[in-house]
Amino acid sequence: MATRDYGLMIGMMIAIFLASFVSADPDLLQDVCPADMASGVKVNGFPCKNNAQAADFFFAGLANPGLTNNTFGSIVTQASVLQIPGLNTLGVSMARIDYAPGGLNPPHTHPRATEIVFVLEGELDVGFINTSNTLFPKTIKKGEVFIFPRGLLHFQINNGKVPAAVIAAFNSQLAGTQRAADALFGSTPPVDDVVLAKAFQIGTDEVEKIKSKF
Repeated sequence: MATRDYGLMIGMMIAIFLASFVSADPDLLQDVCPADMASGVKVNGFPCKNNAQAADFFFAGLANPGLTNNTFGSIVTQASVLQIPGLNTLGVSMARIDYAPGGLNPPHTHPRATEIVFVLEGELDVGFINTSNTLFPKTIKKGEVFIFPRGLLHFQINNGKVPAAVIAAFNSQLAGTQRAADALFGSTPPVDDVVLAKAFQIGTDEVEKIKSKF
């Protein structure tokens, strides 16, 4: 066997071994790993604190409604690893979303998680759009749940005359949120006007007008 072929075979065996080693151990290697937000170490997640405390696993921020006196008439209160250090490495998080009458949680995606919402009060019109541009709409009310698949654009709007609220759960400690309008019209540096004008079939003056709102 040629030296080159032998080296290639060894390299492939090592790659397969490493892939098998990684995929064979998906579970945690320690009981807890509360995030050390002050650490300068950069990892995929957060380094562990030296001393875990009960407070690292507690958060009272979802108990009360958030203020909805803003442009969209809705507010998201996060309960991710950024608020609860003990969620680090556990792969779950939550949020509370409150809606004034007419309030909208604008079209957005969660690149790292599927979301499931449970309606606490009120009634919402919700939906997500798949990659074939098919809308999956539904009206949900108190006690009901709806799922938004990972990475797909989705929204919720309160078309009722009373406030509404949901509890959302994610299969990620930090699901991430990217609002479609903010990303396109409020990015830094900005997306070129010509790109947006052509994409939305509008004039550059209209693009600038929309950008001014973000």
